[in-house]
Amino acid sequence: MTKTKSMIYCGLFTALIAAGAFIKIPVPVVPFTLQYLFTMLAGLFLGSRRGMISVVAYMLLGLAGLPIFSEGGGIWYIFKPSFGYIIGFCLGTYVTGLIAERLKQKTVFHYLLANLAGLMIVYACGMVYYYVICNYVIDTPIGIWPLILYCFLLAVPGDIALSVLGAVIAKRVRPVVLQYLFDSKSNVRLETEELAK
Repeated sequence: MTKTKSMIYCGLFTALIAAGAFIKIPVPVVPFTLQYLFTMLAGLFLGSRRGMISVVAYMLLGLAGLPIFSEGGGIWYIFKPSFGYIIGFCLGTYVTGLIAERLKQKTVFHYLLANLAGLMIVYACGMVYYYVICNYVIDTPIGIWPLILYCFLLAVPGDIALSVLGAVIAKRVRPVVLQYLFDSKSNVRLETEELAK
């Protein structure tokens, strides 16, 4: 992939993640958006390093003041308990992309496993950050069980559904996308063969 092409596609996914923040499904405490779907696809389509770069760019643009987070933007956002999920998006995208790159069998099930691994990273980062900020920074204490209920149990079913959707999209679309991303004919040939299976 050329540097110019790499920048274009990283920028495209940064824009998609930002757009996903405005597609909201109201649930208590942690807003449910389509950000996770696009961060996951960034890892699946762009790979671990480029995928994470696109998510980090999204995070930095939001912290710089652009209102592209689910509840605005600005450096003050680091004091919002839900900011940990954005950090988790960066790490989760890397993990998803890394696993997807190393898959020997590129099936929907294996892509789903990669997505779920990344999702667990997102929730681990998000819940730890939420607990620390609430209890030690902004003085709005939250217990372990309410944390698990509101920050995991209520939110994770929707994200699991998005993980399944992302796996299906990856199986169907990833080989086609890679034809435009990479210049290597051998890589395109291998991915095209995967599409035909």
